[in-house]
Amino acid sequence: QVHVVESGGGLVQPGGSLRLSCAASGFTLDYYAIGWFRQAPGKAREGVSCISTTDGSTYYANSVKGRFTISRDNAKNTVTLQMNRLKPEDTAVYYCAASRGEAMCIIGEYDFWGQGTQVTVSS
Repeated sequence: QVHVVESGGGLVQPGGSLRLSCAASGFTLDYYAIGWFRQAPGKAREGVSCISTTDGSTYYANSVKGRFTISRDNAKNTVTLQMNRLKPEDTAVYYCAASRGEAMCIIGEYDFWGQGTQVTVSS
């Protein structure tokens, strides 16, 4: 069985930080593209940040570029999304997803999805 599980969400004030983690079981993340997606209330799910297979190429949505950083920890079989200088508009359910092969940051390219973790940015 293949599972992807997110953790690290919570309530934070504007300007604060959170670190989201994506943990995999049933496969090794090293050889899968990993994407972070989010869905805000009343909006469609969108790509936030994605990381390719072993070459480590990354993608960031313009709305988060310079504030979020995606990285792999292969020893722990996890992918982390460090979220800094959070804004109220970052409030959403964040999902981690994995693609069997190389992929860009497009929802339809991803095969395995986590259940989501809530991020709320509010004062």
